[in-house]
Amino acid sequence: MCGLIDTHSHLDAAEFEVDRDAVWQRARAAGVTWQVIPAVSADNLAAVAATCVRYRGCLPAWGLHPVYAHGQEDLARLEAQIEAHRPVAIGEIGLDFFIDGFDAEAQTAIFVAQLKLAQRFDLPVLLHSRRAVDAVLALLRRHKVRGGIAHAFSGSAQQAEAFIKLGFKLGFGGAWTYARATRLRSLARALPLKDIVLETDAPDIPPAWLPLEGRRNEPAELARIAAELAALREVPVATVTKQTTHNAEAILGELARDGVDPGVCGFINSFI
Repeated sequence: MCGLIDTHSHLDAAEFEVDRDAVWQRARAAGVTWQVIPAVSADNLAAVAATCVRYRGCLPAWGLHPVYAHGQEDLARLEAQIEAHRPVAIGEIGLDFFIDGFDAEAQTAIFVAQLKLAQRFDLPVLLHSRRAVDAVLALLRRHKVRGGIAHAFSGSAQQAEAFIKLGFKLGFGGAWTYARATRLRSLARALPLKDIVLETDAPDIPPAWLPLEGRRNEPAELARIAAELAALREVPVATVTKQTTHNAEAILGELARDGVDPGVCGFINSFI
């Protein structure tokens, strides 16, 4: 596989409704060959599937995001979707102890249930962790999966090492590009490049160079993120591109080489 891999893009999001085709074309022109599109709820499985069918090089991940309320019916729908159409990962899943009124017990129950699905289907996971890194790590030690990506990593060097020991790569996107993000920049410079993957989290987490007005992020920004990381580490851009692409492939597996599962088309038709 050549080119850049955006390991976390929400191209299906409503923010791209008016110009999604152009956004995808800009990404391809910038050298972003593949995008992993994670679901966030049972209700947006169809939108993710449709996006991955429409745009060659978009790969689905199925999961339930911790900031939304989920029940047993949602878990059942998720399990049925995984059984019907194998994704590249289970995600976006995890814990979020930043949002107002969060229910740690409910989030934990849904997260653990999805870790068990990842175990059952032998799939990597795309982790969301906000003010909950240690809690996520503790659950990963109890419910071991085949690894994955710690999306939008913002933890300490010790936490980074803990994720790496559990078989995870660390997702770096727009957050570290700010001069004030001194700890993240130090990690982006010092961590072994073999443990880093690139992401945008588009339309969220815009990098520092986007204007204050209309700060919608998009996958095409991954090219500059790669270039900025190369400059920070004082290595050629080609080195960053080749290694981070290899890292993403190591996590996502052979399925990514073949593009989206053709069976996703049948999933979309079931919603029409």
